[in-house]
Amino acid sequence: MEYNTEREKIVISEYGRNIQEMIRHLMDIEDREQRTEAAYFIVNVMAQMNPQVKESNDYMHKLWDHLHIIANYELDVDGPYQKPTPEMQKKKPEHVGYQKNNIRYGHYGQYIYDVVKKVKEMDDGPKRQAILVNIANQMKRDYLNWNRDTVNDLLILDDLYKISGEEIALPMDTKLIPTNEILNKPQQQNQNQKKKNNKKNNKNQAQVKQNNPNRPNKKN
Repeated sequence: MEYNTEREKIVISEYGRNIQEMIRHLMDIEDREQRTEAAYFIVNVMAQMNPQVKESNDYMHKLWDHLHIIANYELDVDGPYQKPTPEMQKKKPEHVGYQKNNIRYGHYGQYIYDVVKKVKEMDDGPKRQAILVNIANQMKRDYLNWNRDTVNDLLILDDLYKISGEEIALPMDTKLIPTNEILNKPQQQNQNQKKKNNKKNNKNQAQVKQNNPNRPNKKN
């Protein structure tokens, strides 16, 4: 009896030992045309074994790369893609870098900073005032999304003042969206839907309880 610990190590575990043995046998085929045809067959089997790979745009390219990796880069076939090399696989991707924007109030996001900057360029008036109130309401939503507890409207107005470089100050009596409305809105919608469903069920039950005209009435 042969144990797995005594067998050759599986290179890519998700394809299993059978695929690996098929690829090893593939390398023993002398005729290049037959070897290439067999390679296409094995790649199709690999695709059926891992259908989730198809979610990737380059999944066929990835499968052919895996074929060559399992073959230890020694397989010589006419594949549809360039044959990978060990150096290509070991190469590290370039660092994408990090944003260098220094945001003091990160829970509001860069978008709020950008919008406030645009509003600062607008002329004072009712339209500008309405936009500022909408910005403050969005800031309150962002704050409660970051800290789902409670927040004082004066804190939001003060943060807006600071984000604007102390150039925008809404009146201290500005009314923002109530905290309970922000936090309980999905719950309220579910309650309304539940009441609607209960009303419908009660109506159906009332219809069922009506006397069947084909059924004789019970005598007193």
